[in-house]
Parts: sequence; structure tokens; C-alpha cells
Amino acid sequence: MQIIVTLDVMLARRKMKAKDLAERIGITEANLSLLRTGKVKGVRFETLAKLCEALNCKPADLLDAEPGVQAAPMSGGDV
Repeated sequence: MQIIVTLDVMLARRKMKAKDLAERIGITEANLSLLRTGKVKGVRFETLAKLCEALNCKPADLLDAEPGVQAAPMSGGDV
């Protein structure tokens, strides 16, 4: 199963720029970009909570799962 990050969709729905979101939740634009593209191994619950608060959504609005697809190995750390 592969986890799909749908953060871009929520940003578009909220008409918010990634730069503004990164500033609002206190992470770098580079780390937010890595998260948006799914190039991280994990996300801290604290970061996920901040994203949800800033975007007024639930974690399920930012993450999806694609059954039957094996996740590709990725470099990068937790955001």
C-alpha cells in the first residue's frame, strides 16, 4: 500500500500558498515541499496537527492510501 499526500489539493481548496502555510506552521518551505511531493519517510503527529489546524481539516483530508501499490524507497527524513 502506498500513502499519497494530498496536501496540494487542500492548499488549492483553501486558496493558500505553500509559502504562507510553511510560515504559519513553522517549518521551512523546503520541508513543506518534500512533504507535498511525498518525498519523506514520515510526518510527525505534531506537524500533521499543525497542518490540520492551519487548513481547518482532518488528517484524512491530507493523506490517502492506494492499495496494491508498493511504496517506492525514498530518501529524506521526518518532517
